[in-house]
Amino acid sequence: MKLVQTGRRLVLVGLALFLSAGCRQDARPQSPSEPSNQRSDKQKVIFDTDIGDDIDDAFALALAVSSPKLDVMGVTTAWGDTDLRARLAERLLKAMGRGDIPVAAGPKTRASSTFSQARWAAAEPEPANGWPDAIGFTLDAIRRNPGQITLIAVSPFSNIGALIDRDAATFRKLKKVVLMGGSIRRGYGDLGYLPNRGPDPEYNIMMDIASSRKLFAAGVPLYVMPLDSTQLKLDETLRATLFSQGTPTTDALLSLYAEWSASTGSPTPTLFDAMAVAAAIDPALCPTQPMHIEIDDKGFTRPSEGKPNANVCLDSDSDSFFHFYIPAILNPANREILRR
Repeated sequence: MKLVQTGRRLVLVGLALFLSAGCRQDARPQSPSEPSNQRSDKQKVIFDTDIGDDIDDAFALALAVSSPKLDVMGVTTAWGDTDLRARLAERLLKAMGRGDIPVAAGPKTRASSTFSQARWAAAEPEPANGWPDAIGFTLDAIRRNPGQITLIAVSPFSNIGALIDRDAATFRKLKKVVLMGGSIRRGYGDLGYLPNRGPDPEYNIMMDIASSRKLFAAGVPLYVMPLDSTQLKLDETLRATLFSQGTPTTDALLSLYAEWSASTGSPTPTLFDAMAVAAAIDPALCPTQPMHIEIDDKGFTRPSEGKPNANVCLDSDSDSFFHFYIPAILNPANREILRR
């Protein structure tokens, strides 16, 4: 009898240990919402911008930061007073709750443009030790992530020229460059309603022709969003929809918009640069075709015979763009909206 009782006790102890082990295994902290590869499934991007003159850079940066499909590794400022631009970018990122994203300033240049949002930028203090060097920051990021980084360039290409001059081999290890620049068939103000009057020298190309030529000859895959596909008007109804939401992001954009509008006397922004970000997230928003582009001495981007050196979007649908853009800004956690 004692042997039977002892056997039963051993069986019960064994069963208890088995169940206990199972319970402990089930009770271990799980993190299905934060898998180890959570960041790896996002597209790594660096955002190169002349934020502070026209207002579209701010709207483009807001989209990049809001998208769950992008991992914004850093923001680099180009052209003109790059330190003041860095202050603006830093303040906007903090307003959006993303002060963790590094900001670096590129080489200063002479610029004739008006810094329309200077007052808002000046409220952000300079770092005690100055801003990191944008060229070194970008090259270091590429070296650590070869073939993985998309450079979204929405400014005159002074930083890109400096990158190529300093280390062209590392620059070629970018995954691709998505840029707002150029004018192929349609110029400024041509929204497709009137007879085509032809292309114009586009600002980002024209301001630094030498650097633009270096970019188009660099051998990195280029995805070009020219004037033909980026003249997207944020009209009164769309502005009311966006600005009435009262989120930290829309409040910051409203403040910048008001300062820009007062400076320029214009009520309606054109979101040129935001299309470059949108196309990086969803290429279907601006389908491209391969072309060989040459840049002449006046800053025209001329299609010509030869091996394609760029993929160019010549047309986009404004309605589709804003049905993508506004939900992305207002509800960035909703991945299903961003996939539509």
